[in-house]
Amino acid sequence: MIILKRLNFFDKILFLLNSLVSTLLLLSYFLPFLPPKTFSHLAVLSLTVPFLILINILFCVYWLVKIRRQFLLSALVLGLGYNHLLSLYNFSGSETSAEEEGLTLMSYNVRLLNFYNWINDQAIPEKIQAFIEKQSPDILSVQEYNSSEALPLDYPYVFSSASKTKSELVIFSKYPFLDKGIIKFSNSANSAIYADILINSDTLRIYNIHLQSSGVNPNVKRLDSKTSDRLFKRLSKTFEAQQDQAELVSNHLLNSPYKTILSGDFNNTAHSYVYRLLKSNLNDAFEVAGSGFGSTFAFQYFPLRIDFILVDEGLKVSSFKNHNVKYSDHFPISTLVQSD
Repeated sequence: MIILKRLNFFDKILFLLNSLVSTLLLLSYFLPFLPPKTFSHLAVLSLTVPFLILINILFCVYWLVKIRRQFLLSALVLGLGYNHLLSLYNFSGSETSAEEEGLTLMSYNVRLLNFYNWINDQAIPEKIQAFIEKQSPDILSVQEYNSSEALPLDYPYVFSSASKTKSELVIFSKYPFLDKGIIKFSNSANSAIYADILINSDTLRIYNIHLQSSGVNPNVKRLDSKTSDRLFKRLSKTFEAQQDQAELVSNHLLNSPYKTILSGDFNNTAHSYVYRLLKSNLNDAFEVAGSGFGSTFAFQYFPLRIDFILVDEGLKVSSFKNHNVKYSDHFPISTLVQSD
């Protein structure tokens, strides 16, 4: 091949690897359009998209430093997936001024308030409470709440999902509820809840969702072939379940008589089928006003954004923030919205 002719042996091997990674990234751009129940094995690739993007950026930089035209391969693939790049890293952010008015919302997976002592700190519930009280969002959506360790938060309106497990969904609000309900997921401890909230003279429907988790330990460092195969199958089944759950929520969203805001833990990335289905015509608050990688899950190998706040097009997203507090395996996210 002419493109390899002037490369030394090491660079030839490197470019072959570059070609493989670029091909995988290119294929991943089609994943949001492929239902996991039909393409379950391919759906697993969506988790690797942040890694594939970062590796392609490194290859691009490497060839540019060496002044080699091979940089064009990764550059072209990254350019074709520009929207995927923005979902991973946002270059423009919006800061909120103290005088700026609007509705503040926060979403936070609190991991059962450290009930099983995953973090070696007995004061985690108190620290979470202090953090929430300091931020004081108008509406707070919590996933994996543990009512047996309930936080004495000063919110006059609270709606919780009925759960046989310790893991619950809760919506805390400074504004009154007009209606509320639960969207149950079949054969799952996960669910979604919603509340119609009267804010001055307007009504918003707030969704709090928690899609199926794989139950995979993100800190596992070594995988043999047998374990890898089992992990792959588990992830495939998880994404199939997520499709059913996301379709239920999506259909419910379509029938909402009010402007909607959907937040929660999707247990999947912005490069997935379920994200595309749920986002529909909503705006991703991070993409509008966030900055940096926007990582929401404590994964040591590369940034993962699996928690989202999706906002109705009839509302303006004025700011977005990732809070770097390590009281859970997730980081809280918040946004300020205003009437458009």
